[in-house]
Amino acid sequence: MNLLAHIYLSGQDDQVRIGNFIGDYVKGRKYRRYSPAIKKGILLHRSIDTFTDHHVVPLKVKKLLRPYYHKHAGIVVDVFYDHFLANNWSYYSQSNLADYIGHFYRILEDNFDRLPASVQRFVPVMIRKNRILSYRWMSGIEEALQVMARHTSLPEKTPYAMQVLNDHYDLINRNFQAFFPQIINHVVDGYRVDIEYCRSWNH
Repeated sequence: MNLLAHIYLSGQDDQVRIGNFIGDYVKGRKYRRYSPAIKKGILLHRSIDTFTDHHVVPLKVKKLLRPYYHKHAGIVVDVFYDHFLANNWSYYSQSNLADYIGHFYRILEDNFDRLPASVQRFVPVMIRKNRILSYRWMSGIEEALQVMARHTSLPEKTPYAMQVLNDHYDLINRNFQAFFPQIINHVVDGYRVDIEYCRSWNH
């Protein structure tokens, strides 16, 4: 799961959202330094990643990406899933997506001093460019993958990723729709996270 999904799966508690957002940047037992709610978010982040990494449904999309991305294929799937969450947003939330993301940006600004230094370095640019909302569009996905390739170990194979997304768009959308309710149930059952979720949607 990528940024938008992690925020959504945090439920309604702003501090849990912060913890989930910074989860990748708090290693080992350093999560113990944080408040109970932020700590819960960090551990929730780890649980979401473990559940996703070992689930058979995302594996089907990973196989499409492995010829060029190898062990990093799951990272690209996470970004793809944010695209489909953004474009299926009304099935999962009554909130306007832009307003929802804008509220989260304000949470980050109000709690900036609590963020790890590595997160503080990229958050202002992320907010200025409205990176999370940009996942709704193909151009935003392309730019996000390019940025990740420049700043992380993700290979710079963005043209291949975009070709896979274009060629298998409906398949990956259906794959997301099959998986996302399962990760919702995982966090609701395991972490008692109160998520706004349209359970009546007929997949």
